[in-house]
Amino acid sequence: MNTARVPYIPEFITVHLGSPDSDAPNVTVPFVDYIANVASSEIYPTWPESAIRANMYAQISFALNRIYTEYYRTRGYDFDITNSIAIDQSFVNGRDIFDNIQRLARELFTSYISRQGFVEPLYAQYCDGIEIQCNGLSQWGSVTLAEQGYSPYEILTYYYGDNIDIVSDAEVRGLSATLPLYPLQTGSTGDDVRVLQIRLNRISDNYSAIPKINPPFGVFSFDTEEAVKEFQRAFNLTPDGIVGQTTWYTVQQIYNSVKRLNDLNSEGLSLSDVTQQFPGVLQQGDNNFGVSALQYYLSYLSDFYTSIPRVSVDGIFGQDTADAVRAAQREFGLDIDGVVGALTWRAIYNAYIGIVSTVPLEYFEGNTVPFPGVFLRIGVEDDSVRLLQEYLNFISRYIDEIPSVNPTGYFGTRTQEAVVAFQNYYGVTPSGIVGPVVWGGITDLYTDLYNGSRLRDGQFPGFNVGE
Repeated sequence: MNTARVPYIPEFITVHLGSPDSDAPNVTVPFVDYIANVASSEIYPTWPESAIRANMYAQISFALNRIYTEYYRTRGYDFDITNSIAIDQSFVNGRDIFDNIQRLARELFTSYISRQGFVEPLYAQYCDGIEIQCNGLSQWGSVTLAEQGYSPYEILTYYYGDNIDIVSDAEVRGLSATLPLYPLQTGSTGDDVRVLQIRLNRISDNYSAIPKINPPFGVFSFDTEEAVKEFQRAFNLTPDGIVGQTTWYTVQQIYNSVKRLNDLNSEGLSLSDVTQQFPGVLQQGDNNFGVSALQYYLSYLSDFYTSIPRVSVDGIFGQDTADAVRAAQREFGLDIDGVVGALTWRAIYNAYIGIVSTVPLEYFEGNTVPFPGVFLRIGVEDDSVRLLQEYLNFISRYIDEIPSVNPTGYFGTRTQEAVVAFQNYYGVTPSGIVGPVVWGGITDLYTDLYNGSRLRDGQFPGFNVGE
């Protein structure tokens, strides 16, 4: 799981010493030193301090925008920015740094400009204001404003508008790519999937052949696979529905383009676009949906791996779940720490899918099949939906709150209503989406009701079995 969606300050930045396609070398330097170098190369240390500060805020924001959007990385380059002043910033490798610029760089390098309500660092376009004019900050113009008593923030609002903030004390950490650890495909879950879905939905506004994924809730199901395939067709990629490095970076590049994230007048990213909704790891003490799904998979695997103990599906990561995780890690040759990171989750899920794929999805009276491995929701059409409908229909004979559905194999609004009714009855969030926990609840209730309906003559099942 990557954590690169909320802006942060990289410890280092890699600069290409020339235009993007030139064979010039790259240099990697501390980000704070890079900012001091750019400021020493572009502005004068004798300017009023308000002007210097305003310019440095713009320089930091511009560089962070390049890094945050992975402007060059998504295009296949191995650097973060160039020193070509035609497109980026002036950086003179090895130059002397002015003392006051160095001091201010150390003070300001964890701050950047953003639009109010937006997350990404502003593409703070600027120019000298004499030889080159632009829509952003005028460097020499900032000197005039500073001499008139403008503060750094007032200078910035003069050029970029009143709807900007200066974000201070941003986290400093190692630079990390947004590329997921593993290719995303049917069955994948998590924030990487959710971000992919949000991006594809926005891209589909400009490329109507790409279907909407509604809602983008972080589970890679059939609708996401179809949207990925259409995106791949639109941009001449292999339409396999799998999101590897090339597809991921192409999606990001097109998303940046349609959102104009590398433009002064960006459409902007809201906090909801980047907020993580899935934990990066699952560990003892957690209590959430991810733990419930993990427990479902482990419980099923315990029927096939004697070394893995059965656990209850209660959403609470207690000692029994930790023991089962350790057993699975030992079984699959992983580090045994009882913590479920990307490697452990992938091994458990793949083992589950490997078993489930051998189970025929035919409906046999009184028997249920395990969760098919992909979330079922409105618009899905396959045998797993037909089985779901059969289970819900049987349950509806005994529980009035749950309506019957026509077992067509298509997940339409009627099936969604039945699922929501079951979720309300079962006491879980009524999302209308069937994941492993809801599937397990439906099949458990179906089994209980079915077994009760087949009691011998004279036995009382404990409920009204119908008229």
